[in-house]
Amino acid sequence: MKTTPQEAAEEPRALPQVAGERFTGYAVIGAPFASGHCLALRRFTAGSVGPAFTAVWHRDPQGHWTVYSDAAPEHGCARYLGAALTRTVRTDVAAEWTGPSRLHITAGDDVVWDVRVSSSPATTLATLAGRLLPGGARHNPAVLAAVARVAGPVLGAGRIRLTGDVPNGQWFRAAPRRLWSARTLAAVVGGVDLGADGPLPEQERLGDFRIPQRALFATVDAWFEPFDPLRHAPASPGGALTC
Repeated sequence: MKTTPQEAAEEPRALPQVAGERFTGYAVIGAPFASGHCLALRRFTAGSVGPAFTAVWHRDPQGHWTVYSDAAPEHGCARYLGAALTRTVRTDVAAEWTGPSRLHITAGDDVVWDVRVSSSPATTLATLAGRLLPGGARHNPAVLAAVARVAGPVLGAGRIRLTGDVPNGQWFRAAPRRLWSARTLAAVVGGVDLGADGPLPEQERLGDFRIPQRALFATVDAWFEPFDPLRHAPASPGGALTC
């Protein structure tokens, strides 16, 4: 029997045994819209720098990024993305499975987002290829970089990066375990209907991390360079409004 996205997402996982600040969980890696908006979800069920947390990222058509998170900025995504953000909002964020392949996501009163997750020949092939890699290879930056170069064209998602630097200056590594396609059924942010899925005119990036040009869902391990206040930007830089 095939593992459903919900089963994969809810499967208990230990943190990856690698050096750095470590996380494990699942994500809508990125979901671009024809309107120029973009959304992403991070649900990390365990982490080495704080408790589990859930975050929604939103980019508006003018390129302004907001991260909604139920964790303090220094314990969540803003720890790595703060330099690229216009706002960080600490609020209740929830990702609720309403079926084996249906996810209902909310962030405070601002975001309501419904997603359907499904497999495709390309995501099935990518998942199989990843599962055939030896454990050590999954944590090797050179291997992850090679996988990303192939995965982008195969998935029709533009350029994909699984290694590089985040906006605050730390290096990052990401190792997807299972991969699916995702489709937005409905998305509203700040009372605005984001409309239909569709690639952005120019692929968006946060540091070296590329937002895929089609929505993808994954269970994933991620790890980052340990934060150093002398070399890395803070989670909430002067230009970001923290709410």
